[in-house]
Amino acid sequence: MAAPRAFLRLGAREWNGRARAIHGPREPVTPDSNQKRRTLLQFLSDHFHDVQALREYLLQKQASRVNWKNRSFPNIQQKYGPDVTGALFILKQGGAVKFQDKEWIRPNERGRFPTEFLTFREVPVEAVDASGCAINYQGMSNLLPLKELRSLSLQRCPNVDDWCLSRLYLLANSLQELSLAGCPQVSERGLACLHHLQNLRRLDISDLPAVSHPGLTQILVEEMLPHCEVFGTDWTRGPKLEADCP
Repeated sequence: MAAPRAFLRLGAREWNGRARAIHGPREPVTPDSNQKRRTLLQFLSDHFHDVQALREYLLQKQASRVNWKNRSFPNIQQKYGPDVTGALFILKQGGAVKFQDKEWIRPNERGRFPTEFLTFREVPVEAVDASGCAINYQGMSNLLPLKELRSLSLQRCPNVDDWCLSRLYLLANSLQELSLAGCPQVSERGLACLHHLQNLRRLDISDLPAVSHPGLTQILVEEMLPHCEVFGTDWTRGPKLEADCP
């Protein structure tokens, strides 16, 4: 976008000129000189429309990065199968996965992870910990083919919203544990979509700022899923998902 670049170049020239006046020889302080010496804050205020354009440009760049993180891997899926592909997607996001009868796999502090799971083509993924990941509606496509997924944690995922929850019905046959704690975009509308998940046994819906009436919502969800243990405001006093979760 041309406007932000032009603004930055103009701002640099303007500020460099002011900096020379600041660090150069002191001049007598007069009303005229004070009027000419504008601060960077004043300059930004005078060019507010350019700052707004810069902000919009940065938001677009951020959205592009999120979409890139949530891309699909058709070539890998064709070669290794849906479970390995889903595991790769979560690991690249910084999450953790557990294949059936295997140990948890998670990235190290540098984001690197072992690749022996590429040989697990015939081994299903049974648990996913995507806590804090940037997964969104588009990225859910990498998880929905995991037909034996039993436990899914989406805690504190900033991009998980009601539309994402509307897609979870595809995991209804296997999913038993689900955590949505701390997801800022999940509301009552999204929770209503969970009525398809009749095999759920544990559900965490605590700390959802978009839910207007948490107590009432928890009661309604319990009625909607009679065989599921629902945790809301008292989740910290209840049992955790998966005793062997990392």
